[in-house]
Amino acid sequence: MGTARDLWIRWKMLRLPWRKRFLVGQDLKGNTFWEFKDAINHNRWRRIVQANRKTHHSDVQISPQWHQWLRQTRADPPSIQEQAADLQRIAQMQHNARLADERWAAKAKYIEKPEPAITPQLSGDPQFDRVQAEQAPNQPGPTKKTKSAVETDDPWKKAAETGANPGNTWTPEAWVPGAVKR
Repeated sequence: MGTARDLWIRWKMLRLPWRKRFLVGQDLKGNTFWEFKDAINHNRWRRIVQANRKTHHSDVQISPQWHQWLRQTRADPPSIQEQAADLQRIAQMQHNARLADERWAAKAKYIEKPEPAITPQLSGDPQFDRVQAEQAPNQPGPTKKTKSAVETDDPWKKAAETGANPGNTWTPEAWVPGAVKR
């Protein structure tokens, strides 16, 4: 900012008795925040923001601290140091989020199918057969269950065989309308 702008801001921030509007502060984007007495509601201070004239109203962005002040949930306006610290906090948070996204992208995905290993079915290469034989004892293979073991493991079949669930044999009866008394 220039020296002339600093002097103008300091002059407008003085609470002189003949002024109706008082400049309270400005944000890092150049928006100015004003306070004045409300004509309708006696003894109530209204707070407004004035953006740069070149900025369209839909493009005005206000920091959360200034928004709190405008809505009168905050008594004192935020300082320039507080606004700068908030920008540093946002930059640090974006950096940490980017690092977390990179760590997440590097992890294995359990939803995706693993890529199948390319192994020939029949190999005439003795060196390949030797490597496969060395790796076979170290890798756990699928265990084959006998038919009787699979049948005994099923809890639903066990319950049906023992008759533990009376709902297995239940069937709905047909509806028959009763006689109507007239």
